[in-house]
Amino acid sequence: MKHKWYRLISRQACAVVAVLLLASTALTAQTETALYDFQGGSDGSGPSAGLIADAAGNFYGTTASGGAFFQGTVFRMTPSGAITVLHSFNSFFSEGAVPLAGLVQGGDGNFYGTTAFGGAHFKGTVFKINATGNLTTLHSFSGSPSEGANPIAALVQGSDSNFYGTTASGGEHFQGTVFRITPAGGITVLHSFSGSPSEGGVPFAGLVQGSDGNFYGTTALGGAHVKGTVFKIDATGSLTTLHSFSGSPGEGAVPFAGLVQGSDGNFYSTTALGGAHGEGTVFKF
Repeated sequence: MKHKWYRLISRQACAVVAVLLLASTALTAQTETALYDFQGGSDGSGPSAGLIADAAGNFYGTTASGGAFFQGTVFRMTPSGAITVLHSFNSFFSEGAVPLAGLVQGGDGNFYGTTAFGGAHFKGTVFKINATGNLTTLHSFSGSPSEGANPIAALVQGSDSNFYGTTASGGEHFQGTVFRITPAGGITVLHSFSGSPSEGGVPFAGLVQGSDGNFYGTTALGGAHVKGTVFKIDATGSLTTLHSFSGSPGEGAVPFAGLVQGSDGNFYSTTALGGAHGEGTVFKF
C-alpha cells in the first residue's frame, strides 16, 4: 500500500525490525537483547509503535505491514520473546489496514487501537480486540466533510470511560479532527481543525488527559506561523490554541509527537525541526 501518509511514517519506521528490551546491568552500562526478529511474513513487519503490558506480564503491539494479508497485525509477546499473532488485518473484509499506532487497554480488559487505512471507506478504522484475538471494527472513518480520516495516533481512554483520538486528515477543512468514541463504537467529531492562521492542522499525535480533565495535544502544521501548535480541548469540543510554534532560531517547529504531563504539572514534548540549530527541540509548556 503506497498511500502518502504511509510513505511519510514508514520512512521513520522501516528500520524497526526487532522488539528490544533494555536491561540495566550496572549504573554505567546497559545491555540490549533482541527478543524477536520479525521475518516479514505471517508474523508481520515494520512495528511502528511501542508495546503495552497486561497484568500477567505479556506485551501487546502492532505491526504496520506483513501478516497473512500483508496489511499489518496485532501480536502478543511473552517476556521471553515468544510471539503470537492475534490478528492479521484484511481490508477487503471491511477491516482496517496499516496500524501505525500502538494499543491501549480499556477498563473492560479489551485492547483498542486505530488503523491508518482500510475499513468500509478505506480511510482508517477504530477497532477492539481481546486477548484471544477476537477483533471488532468499531468504526470506519468516512472522511471529509463530516468525519476525519487516517488516524495515525493511538487512543487515550478518558475519565468518562470513552476513548479520544485524532485523525491526521479529513474533517470540514481537510486538516484533521479530534474525535470521541464509546467502547460500543458511537463516534462524535469534537473538532475539525481549520489550519493557519487561527488554528493548527494535521495532528499526527494522540491526546493526553491533563490533571484538570481537559485533553491536550499537538498539530504538526498550521498555527500563526504554519509550523504547528499546542492545543487544549474539553470533552464538549471547545478548543483553545495555546501556542503556535515559530521555528528557528527562537524555538521548535513541526511537533509530530504528543505531550506528557510531568509531576510539576507542566507538559513536555519534542519538535522535529526548528530550534537554534534547525534540528529540533525538547520543550516544556
